[in-house]
Amino acid sequence: MIKKINEKKLRRINEEREKNKKRISMKLLQYALTDSGDIFEELGSNVNGLKEKEVLLKINEQGLNEIRTKDKNTLLKKIANAFINPFTIVLSLLALVSFITDYLIAAVFDKDLTTVTIILTMVLISGLLRIIQEGKSNKAGEKLNNMIKTTCTVIREGNEYETEMENLVCGDIVKLAAGDMIPADIRIITAKDLFISEASMTGESEPVEKMSQKSIKSSNNPLDYENLVFMGTNVISGSAIGIVISTGDNTLLGTMAESLNEKRESTSFDKGVNSVSFVLIKFMAIMVPVVFFINGLTKGDWMDAFLFGISIAVGLTPEMLPMIVTTNLAKGAVKMAKSKTIVKNLNSIQNFGAMDVLCTDKTGTLTEDKIILERYLDIHGNEDIRVLKHGYLVSAFQTGLKNLLDVAILEHGHKDGLKDLENNYVKVDEIPFDFTRRRMSVVLKDKTKKTQLITKGAVEEMLQICSFAEYKGEVCKLTKEIKDEIVKTAEKLNENGMRVIAVAQKNNPASEDSFSVKDEANMVLMGYIAFLDPPKKSTIDAIEALKKNGVEVKVLTGDNEKVTKHVCSKVNINTNKILLGTDIENITDEELKVQVEKVNIFAKLSPSQKERIVGILRSNGHVVGFMGDGINDAAAMRKADVGISVDTAVDIAKESADIILLEKNLMVLEKGVIEGRKTFANIIKYIKMTASSNFGNMFSVLVASAFLPFLPMLPAQLLVLNLIYDISCISIPWDNVDEEFLKVPRKWNADSIGSFMKWIGPTSSVFDIITYIVMFFIICPMVSGGNFGDANVNTALFIATFNSGWFIESLWSQTLVIHMIRTPKLPFIQSRSSFSVLACTTVAIFIGTIIPYTKFGTMLGMNALPSIYFAALIVIILSYMILVTIVKKIYINKNGELL
Repeated sequence: MIKKINEKKLRRINEEREKNKKRISMKLLQYALTDSGDIFEELGSNVNGLKEKEVLLKINEQGLNEIRTKDKNTLLKKIANAFINPFTIVLSLLALVSFITDYLIAAVFDKDLTTVTIILTMVLISGLLRIIQEGKSNKAGEKLNNMIKTTCTVIREGNEYETEMENLVCGDIVKLAAGDMIPADIRIITAKDLFISEASMTGESEPVEKMSQKSIKSSNNPLDYENLVFMGTNVISGSAIGIVISTGDNTLLGTMAESLNEKRESTSFDKGVNSVSFVLIKFMAIMVPVVFFINGLTKGDWMDAFLFGISIAVGLTPEMLPMIVTTNLAKGAVKMAKSKTIVKNLNSIQNFGAMDVLCTDKTGTLTEDKIILERYLDIHGNEDIRVLKHGYLVSAFQTGLKNLLDVAILEHGHKDGLKDLENNYVKVDEIPFDFTRRRMSVVLKDKTKKTQLITKGAVEEMLQICSFAEYKGEVCKLTKEIKDEIVKTAEKLNENGMRVIAVAQKNNPASEDSFSVKDEANMVLMGYIAFLDPPKKSTIDAIEALKKNGVEVKVLTGDNEKVTKHVCSKVNINTNKILLGTDIENITDEELKVQVEKVNIFAKLSPSQKERIVGILRSNGHVVGFMGDGINDAAAMRKADVGISVDTAVDIAKESADIILLEKNLMVLEKGVIEGRKTFANIIKYIKMTASSNFGNMFSVLVASAFLPFLPMLPAQLLVLNLIYDISCISIPWDNVDEEFLKVPRKWNADSIGSFMKWIGPTSSVFDIITYIVMFFIICPMVSGGNFGDANVNTALFIATFNSGWFIESLWSQTLVIHMIRTPKLPFIQSRSSFSVLACTTVAIFIGTIIPYTKFGTMLGMNALPSIYFAALIVIILSYMILVTIVKKIYINKNGELL
């Protein structure tokens, strides 16, 4: 019945969702098929935009431009994230089984909720601690996230200004340029060579061209219409002006938010946690039935054996793992926040630590985000103000994304009094920049009605479209000799660390109103402009620090090889071999797998080539970071295990990043790596401690089950032991980490956890068995008045004393071994734990030791132990710690590392 009700409810929800999606799609189609004038009228807007009063009224009516169903971390979602994971699900099922067997079907006087209460307490502690730690991390992150709110250019009351995307309303007029995220669903009014990436919605990597004309199509899919652009997509190249037609939940993205798969590939962290979880659960699934059947067969009480099996399953479940992982990651994020670094994705902290290759763009990341215009030269290398003037006009009139070169040209032009030059021209058209042509053009008309096409771009690509050259006002044929001279001069400037672009022009081009790439032909080369692109002051230190910490730095740039080589030599990156985009285009993935290991500099790359290199490095087994700030870096950043950007990056780069640096000091990269490794160290400590202790205990239980005539520890006692041990582990995220551990990248290795369990676990079992012998043959007979099975012996007292003795020994050995396993060095002498770990383990031992002397201990079936027991316990524990130290050394010699 419940299943049928749920199916009906789900069907109704899906039907409502489909109706809503259809309604929104129909509205979008209506706008696509309508003239822009009619859209203005319907939305109460005009080319000058809305008035502020109208905007406020619309926000009150429509709400903010945000998708409420997407990525909203509600309280319910926080609780679900904290309490729903493989380990808590296992514990909850065990609690349910225990509730049925211990309470629902038990006899009236046998009803007992102790086991259920202890299990649920474990789940509650783990979940609540996770919620608290995530809350701390989110608060720190929110403060910094407010500093990088994504904005868009809006026209209101005839004025252009930047506003946060969430403040857009239907009827707003928006300007779009290369690098922009599309802030809402928009109907294009005017467009120039506008190419949009719709990969986030369609999965197609090729950009789609968009235009302004009223559509005559009859498709029912809004994505098929060239005059519509959608929230969540981004501008690759070109420019446009459009009117907002849908916002927030009423956008096409809003209708897809529930089903749209925006997840990236599983990263190193995701795969590591999943593999470890699978190993531990598989181990539990094997051990529990074995213990159950041995106890059932040897003791004859299958219900007791069943309850003991449940307790064993609880003992084997590392239920604190999600909390330990979250706390470690949150602690790292909070610490990074203090260094003005935004961690958008918590898991990226550990990926940062595991990273062994950092791929980085050059401009704006390794180099300063301010480029200086140094020289403007004619074709023979003489200074020529006309070259600067033409370059200035292109930068001033182009409407696309103004990059650092444009900014440098405009700033230098203003100093040279060229600001008024703009007043002498009117823009007719433009041909925006793209990464294939590597150039851009504007078409201007002066006061005499003369039309001029002016182009600037990369030297090689510019030479391909020039047939003539100008020198001192004279135009001549662009001969091979002149070309060679130009290339030679440009290379010389490149070798001195300068970036060079060429400038060309053509008077009265054939086209009149609309121009395209075809018009960039038979042009007159005027000269070139050289820029100084100096490395950031912190770059050399940051790269050296990364190298010392085992991270190899590779440069992936669209710039030419000469400039790249010069900059890389200045920051101590190996420049012996450089691979170009043209080389990469002509080799297979198998060949590239070999080349990426040998080469550190990749130049003249397209965005797809950057993405390909990152993917190849990952397939070679590397954990890869990518740092960039441009449109051409976004795909590679999403492909990497951890994407890193800077606060001055374009919107799409910041959107693709996991980590954003708000300061220009790249030394924060080293801090991130160290924090990531500390995070991993403390996570792996917990996993290996818990896994080995649990394996040892279970091995001991198997021996006891086979040879003892009673259970070595009652189910409730085993659960309390596990609960106290869990509490002692809460402080592990704040533990100290040895300096040596932080020197090299660390990756997840499920096999090493299995190996570690097999070495350390049986070591504890040896001393558990010694404890069994001491308790069974010495301590218990002393307390109960004889050997087990004798006529005059108090059997109940014998068993209670035995249970108590093993309970305390297990707790002492499990807790003290934390200090042994946390470091390959001698604990307390060569390496000390943090105060919080020392305090928690001490408190845990104290609480566990006094339990048999309390009423609670009596309720659990325990008994006070004689002083001779503690003398024997100290000898056993000291012997155990000595043997663990020896085994630890052997293990390190055999496997190369402890953790």
